Amino acid sequence: MFQTPQEFLNYVKENNIQIIDLKFIDMPGIWQHLSLYYDQIDESSFDAGVPFDGSSIRGWKAINESDMTMVLDPKTAWIDPFMAEPTLSVICSIKEPRTGEPYSRCPRTIAQKAVDYLLSTGLGDTAFFGPEAEFFIFDDVRFDQSENKGFYYVDSVEGRWNSGKDEGPNLGYKPRYKEGYFPVSPTDTQQDMRTEMLLTMAKCGVPIEKHHHEVATGGQNELGFRFATLIEAADYLMTYKYVIKNVAKKYGKTVTFMPKPLFNDNGSGMHTHQSIWKDGQPLFAGDKYAGLSQMALHYIGGILKHAPALLALTNPSTNSYKRLVPGFEAPVNLAYSQGNRSASVRIPLSGTNPKAKRLEFRCPDATCNPYLAFAAMLCAGIDGIKNQIEPGEPLDVDIYELSPEELSKVPSTPGSLEGALEALEKDHAFLTETGVFTEDFIQTWIAYKLDKEVNPMRLRPHPYEFALYYDV
Repeated sequence: MFQTPQEFLNYVKENNIQIIDLKFIDMPGIWQHLSLYYDQIDESSFDAGVPFDGSSIRGWKAINESDMTMVLDPKTAWIDPFMAEPTLSVICSIKEPRTGEPYSRCPRTIAQKAVDYLLSTGLGDTAFFGPEAEFFIFDDVRFDQSENKGFYYVDSVEGRWNSGKDEGPNLGYKPRYKEGYFPVSPTDTQQDMRTEMLLTMAKCGVPIEKHHHEVATGGQNELGFRFATLIEAADYLMTYKYVIKNVAKKYGKTVTFMPKPLFNDNGSGMHTHQSIWKDGQPLFAGDKYAGLSQMALHYIGGILKHAPALLALTNPSTNSYKRLVPGFEAPVNLAYSQGNRSASVRIPLSGTNPKAKRLEFRCPDATCNPYLAFAAMLCAGIDGIKNQIEPGEPLDVDIYELSPEELSKVPSTPGSLEGALEALEKDHAFLTETGVFTEDFIQTWIAYKLDKEVNPMRLRPHPYEFALYYDV
């Protein structure tokens, strides 16, 4: 919205803005915020930053090293559409006040280091990313876990499971399982809500493109925005999630980006398009397979080689691996193809325009922290280019027609978050030797995920275990 701090400050004064909302992202990927009276912000806020206590932020340093500063980025400012008092929202990065250096565990700082690393290699000057985050809109969600009980319950007026429910009256238009893609009204009940989501995103500075119903029953949807530079794309994705959740709340609905909230239907992914440019020219277009350049093929080689470790950052939840299973259009095969959606890397059929040539990594989901995920993917791709890693032969066959012996030769994604974390422990030099990620961050990430997610899941009985074993 603004190119300079002075433009930001002038807007605040000229429009009588009294509240400025500072947003930043924690390590796992959730926005946090602090609202300040306007006179607390001056030009130093865009350099030295605004002090705050970071001791309670997940994954950050201990209380004896908790003083942090939020550094405002004026280019990210927009008027928050969900607040009664006109409030100027702005995204921040985090600095260490003792040294004045960017904080090494700040995800937005890590993303900036990835951009700087690309520039330092001379391979390109811009990395574009285009995430496609799917989500579910539910009418009701309840869950609980204690020593003697554990359950979840979600419901949607669009859920096929409600076909026999007395809804006074039940009108019968419920998308069938795996058949929710592109139905018109009255089967699609969420057109107006998605339109409001899309147009609200535009008011917040996101370059919007489209919206539509997705494959699963029960209210699966997707909105689309235009690809952008790495940090912009991550900023836009966080705004995307914020807007969608808050518009849904206005309608009395609730949104989840969980990859697999429903059993036995398609999950929600975040297919991520990416390409490298230099001097305004695309570098992934060429005369190789599917119209790609040799650079693009080597980038794919890097993604595929490091994919098991990458997934610890691009698919960082235990629920992620309930989506990454065969049979639900999930990209479980670590291969590439121009048409096969079961391959983890797809080359979209984008026509003859070289500017549209890109690759799509289909594994990620929206439980990821986008700054970390995009930075890690870029590092893996650059590693492939620098070391000329060949991606092998494309998987241009129907995966379901392969024999078990043939299928066993196709590498697959890890089967669990623990497996991905083990892969990251063994393979992270492509992240740390670049200077983008620190060893401290990688070890903190692995420890956090094991202590807060993997091990707690291990300790708790699952409801389905009662169906399997109660009568033993």
